[in-house]
Amino acid sequence: MTDTFSYPAAFARNIGWVVPAEQETLRRKRVAIAGMGGVGGSHLLTLARLGIGAFHIADFDRFDIANFNRQAGAMMSTLERPKVDVLANMAKDINPELDIKRFPEGVNRDNLEAFFEGVDLYVDGLDFFAFEARQATFAACARLGIPAITAAPLGMGAALLNFMPGKMTFEQYFGWGVLPDDEKALRFLVGLAPAGLHGSYLVDPTAINLKEQRGPSTVMGCQLCAGAAATEALKILLKRGKVLAAPHGVQYDAYRNKLVRTWRPGGNNHPLQRLLMMLVKRRRAAPRN
Repeated sequence: MTDTFSYPAAFARNIGWVVPAEQETLRRKRVAIAGMGGVGGSHLLTLARLGIGAFHIADFDRFDIANFNRQAGAMMSTLERPKVDVLANMAKDINPELDIKRFPEGVNRDNLEAFFEGVDLYVDGLDFFAFEARQATFAACARLGIPAITAAPLGMGAALLNFMPGKMTFEQYFGWGVLPDDEKALRFLVGLAPAGLHGSYLVDPTAINLKEQRGPSTVMGCQLCAGAAATEALKILLKRGKVLAAPHGVQYDAYRNKLVRTWRPGGNNHPLQRLLMMLVKRRRAAPRN
């Protein structure tokens, strides 16, 4: 036993899946994560255990008891504490050498330049309904040529999309523009998971209310997202392995034991996507007994 930190010793069990030179490459990489909640906190801790050496993290929120079912930093000891501080401390407890820059005001148009300065990769951890911040961050990534990953916890599974420099952008895929928030929510949900694997076992549809910006979530979905996103991060940062970029996507559902790869040329402008959005709107408009 030792109380002295050693980077090579701490991440020695990664070797075999990566070579020592690749581990050193990861040590020199800087990843930005906006949102330290359900997926964002898990992203940070997973990537810290992968050996990423520097992070920019943003969140303006504090932990609440409603976060306990899924958020890595949510505990009795952290109630009412800023999420960005709690998660930064947890990550530093894994790797005391981490370089972490905190953005306690969250990410916004005024701090985007600083948030993305020197960043090699962006991983989206924003709340599902953080439309303005999400639109701004992905637009900045497209403008700056920064690879971006979004992994959404849907049901007891995860849906993943990569937006790579020179490829289809977030805006081109989802087609948000200046649409109202309820339309953005619909387009985000349908665009994330065209296969819709999670829908068949939703036992209480009333738990989802896009207008009130609320919906159910599970810790299983959040943790699956973190594993999938970290794997994509490894491939992107080390330039090895096949990276599927939008309009290609992946959805894995652990409850149904299913994996589906999707391809939607034109994103939400694809005829199948337009049909799906129309069906969802009809279902929402139908009277409930």
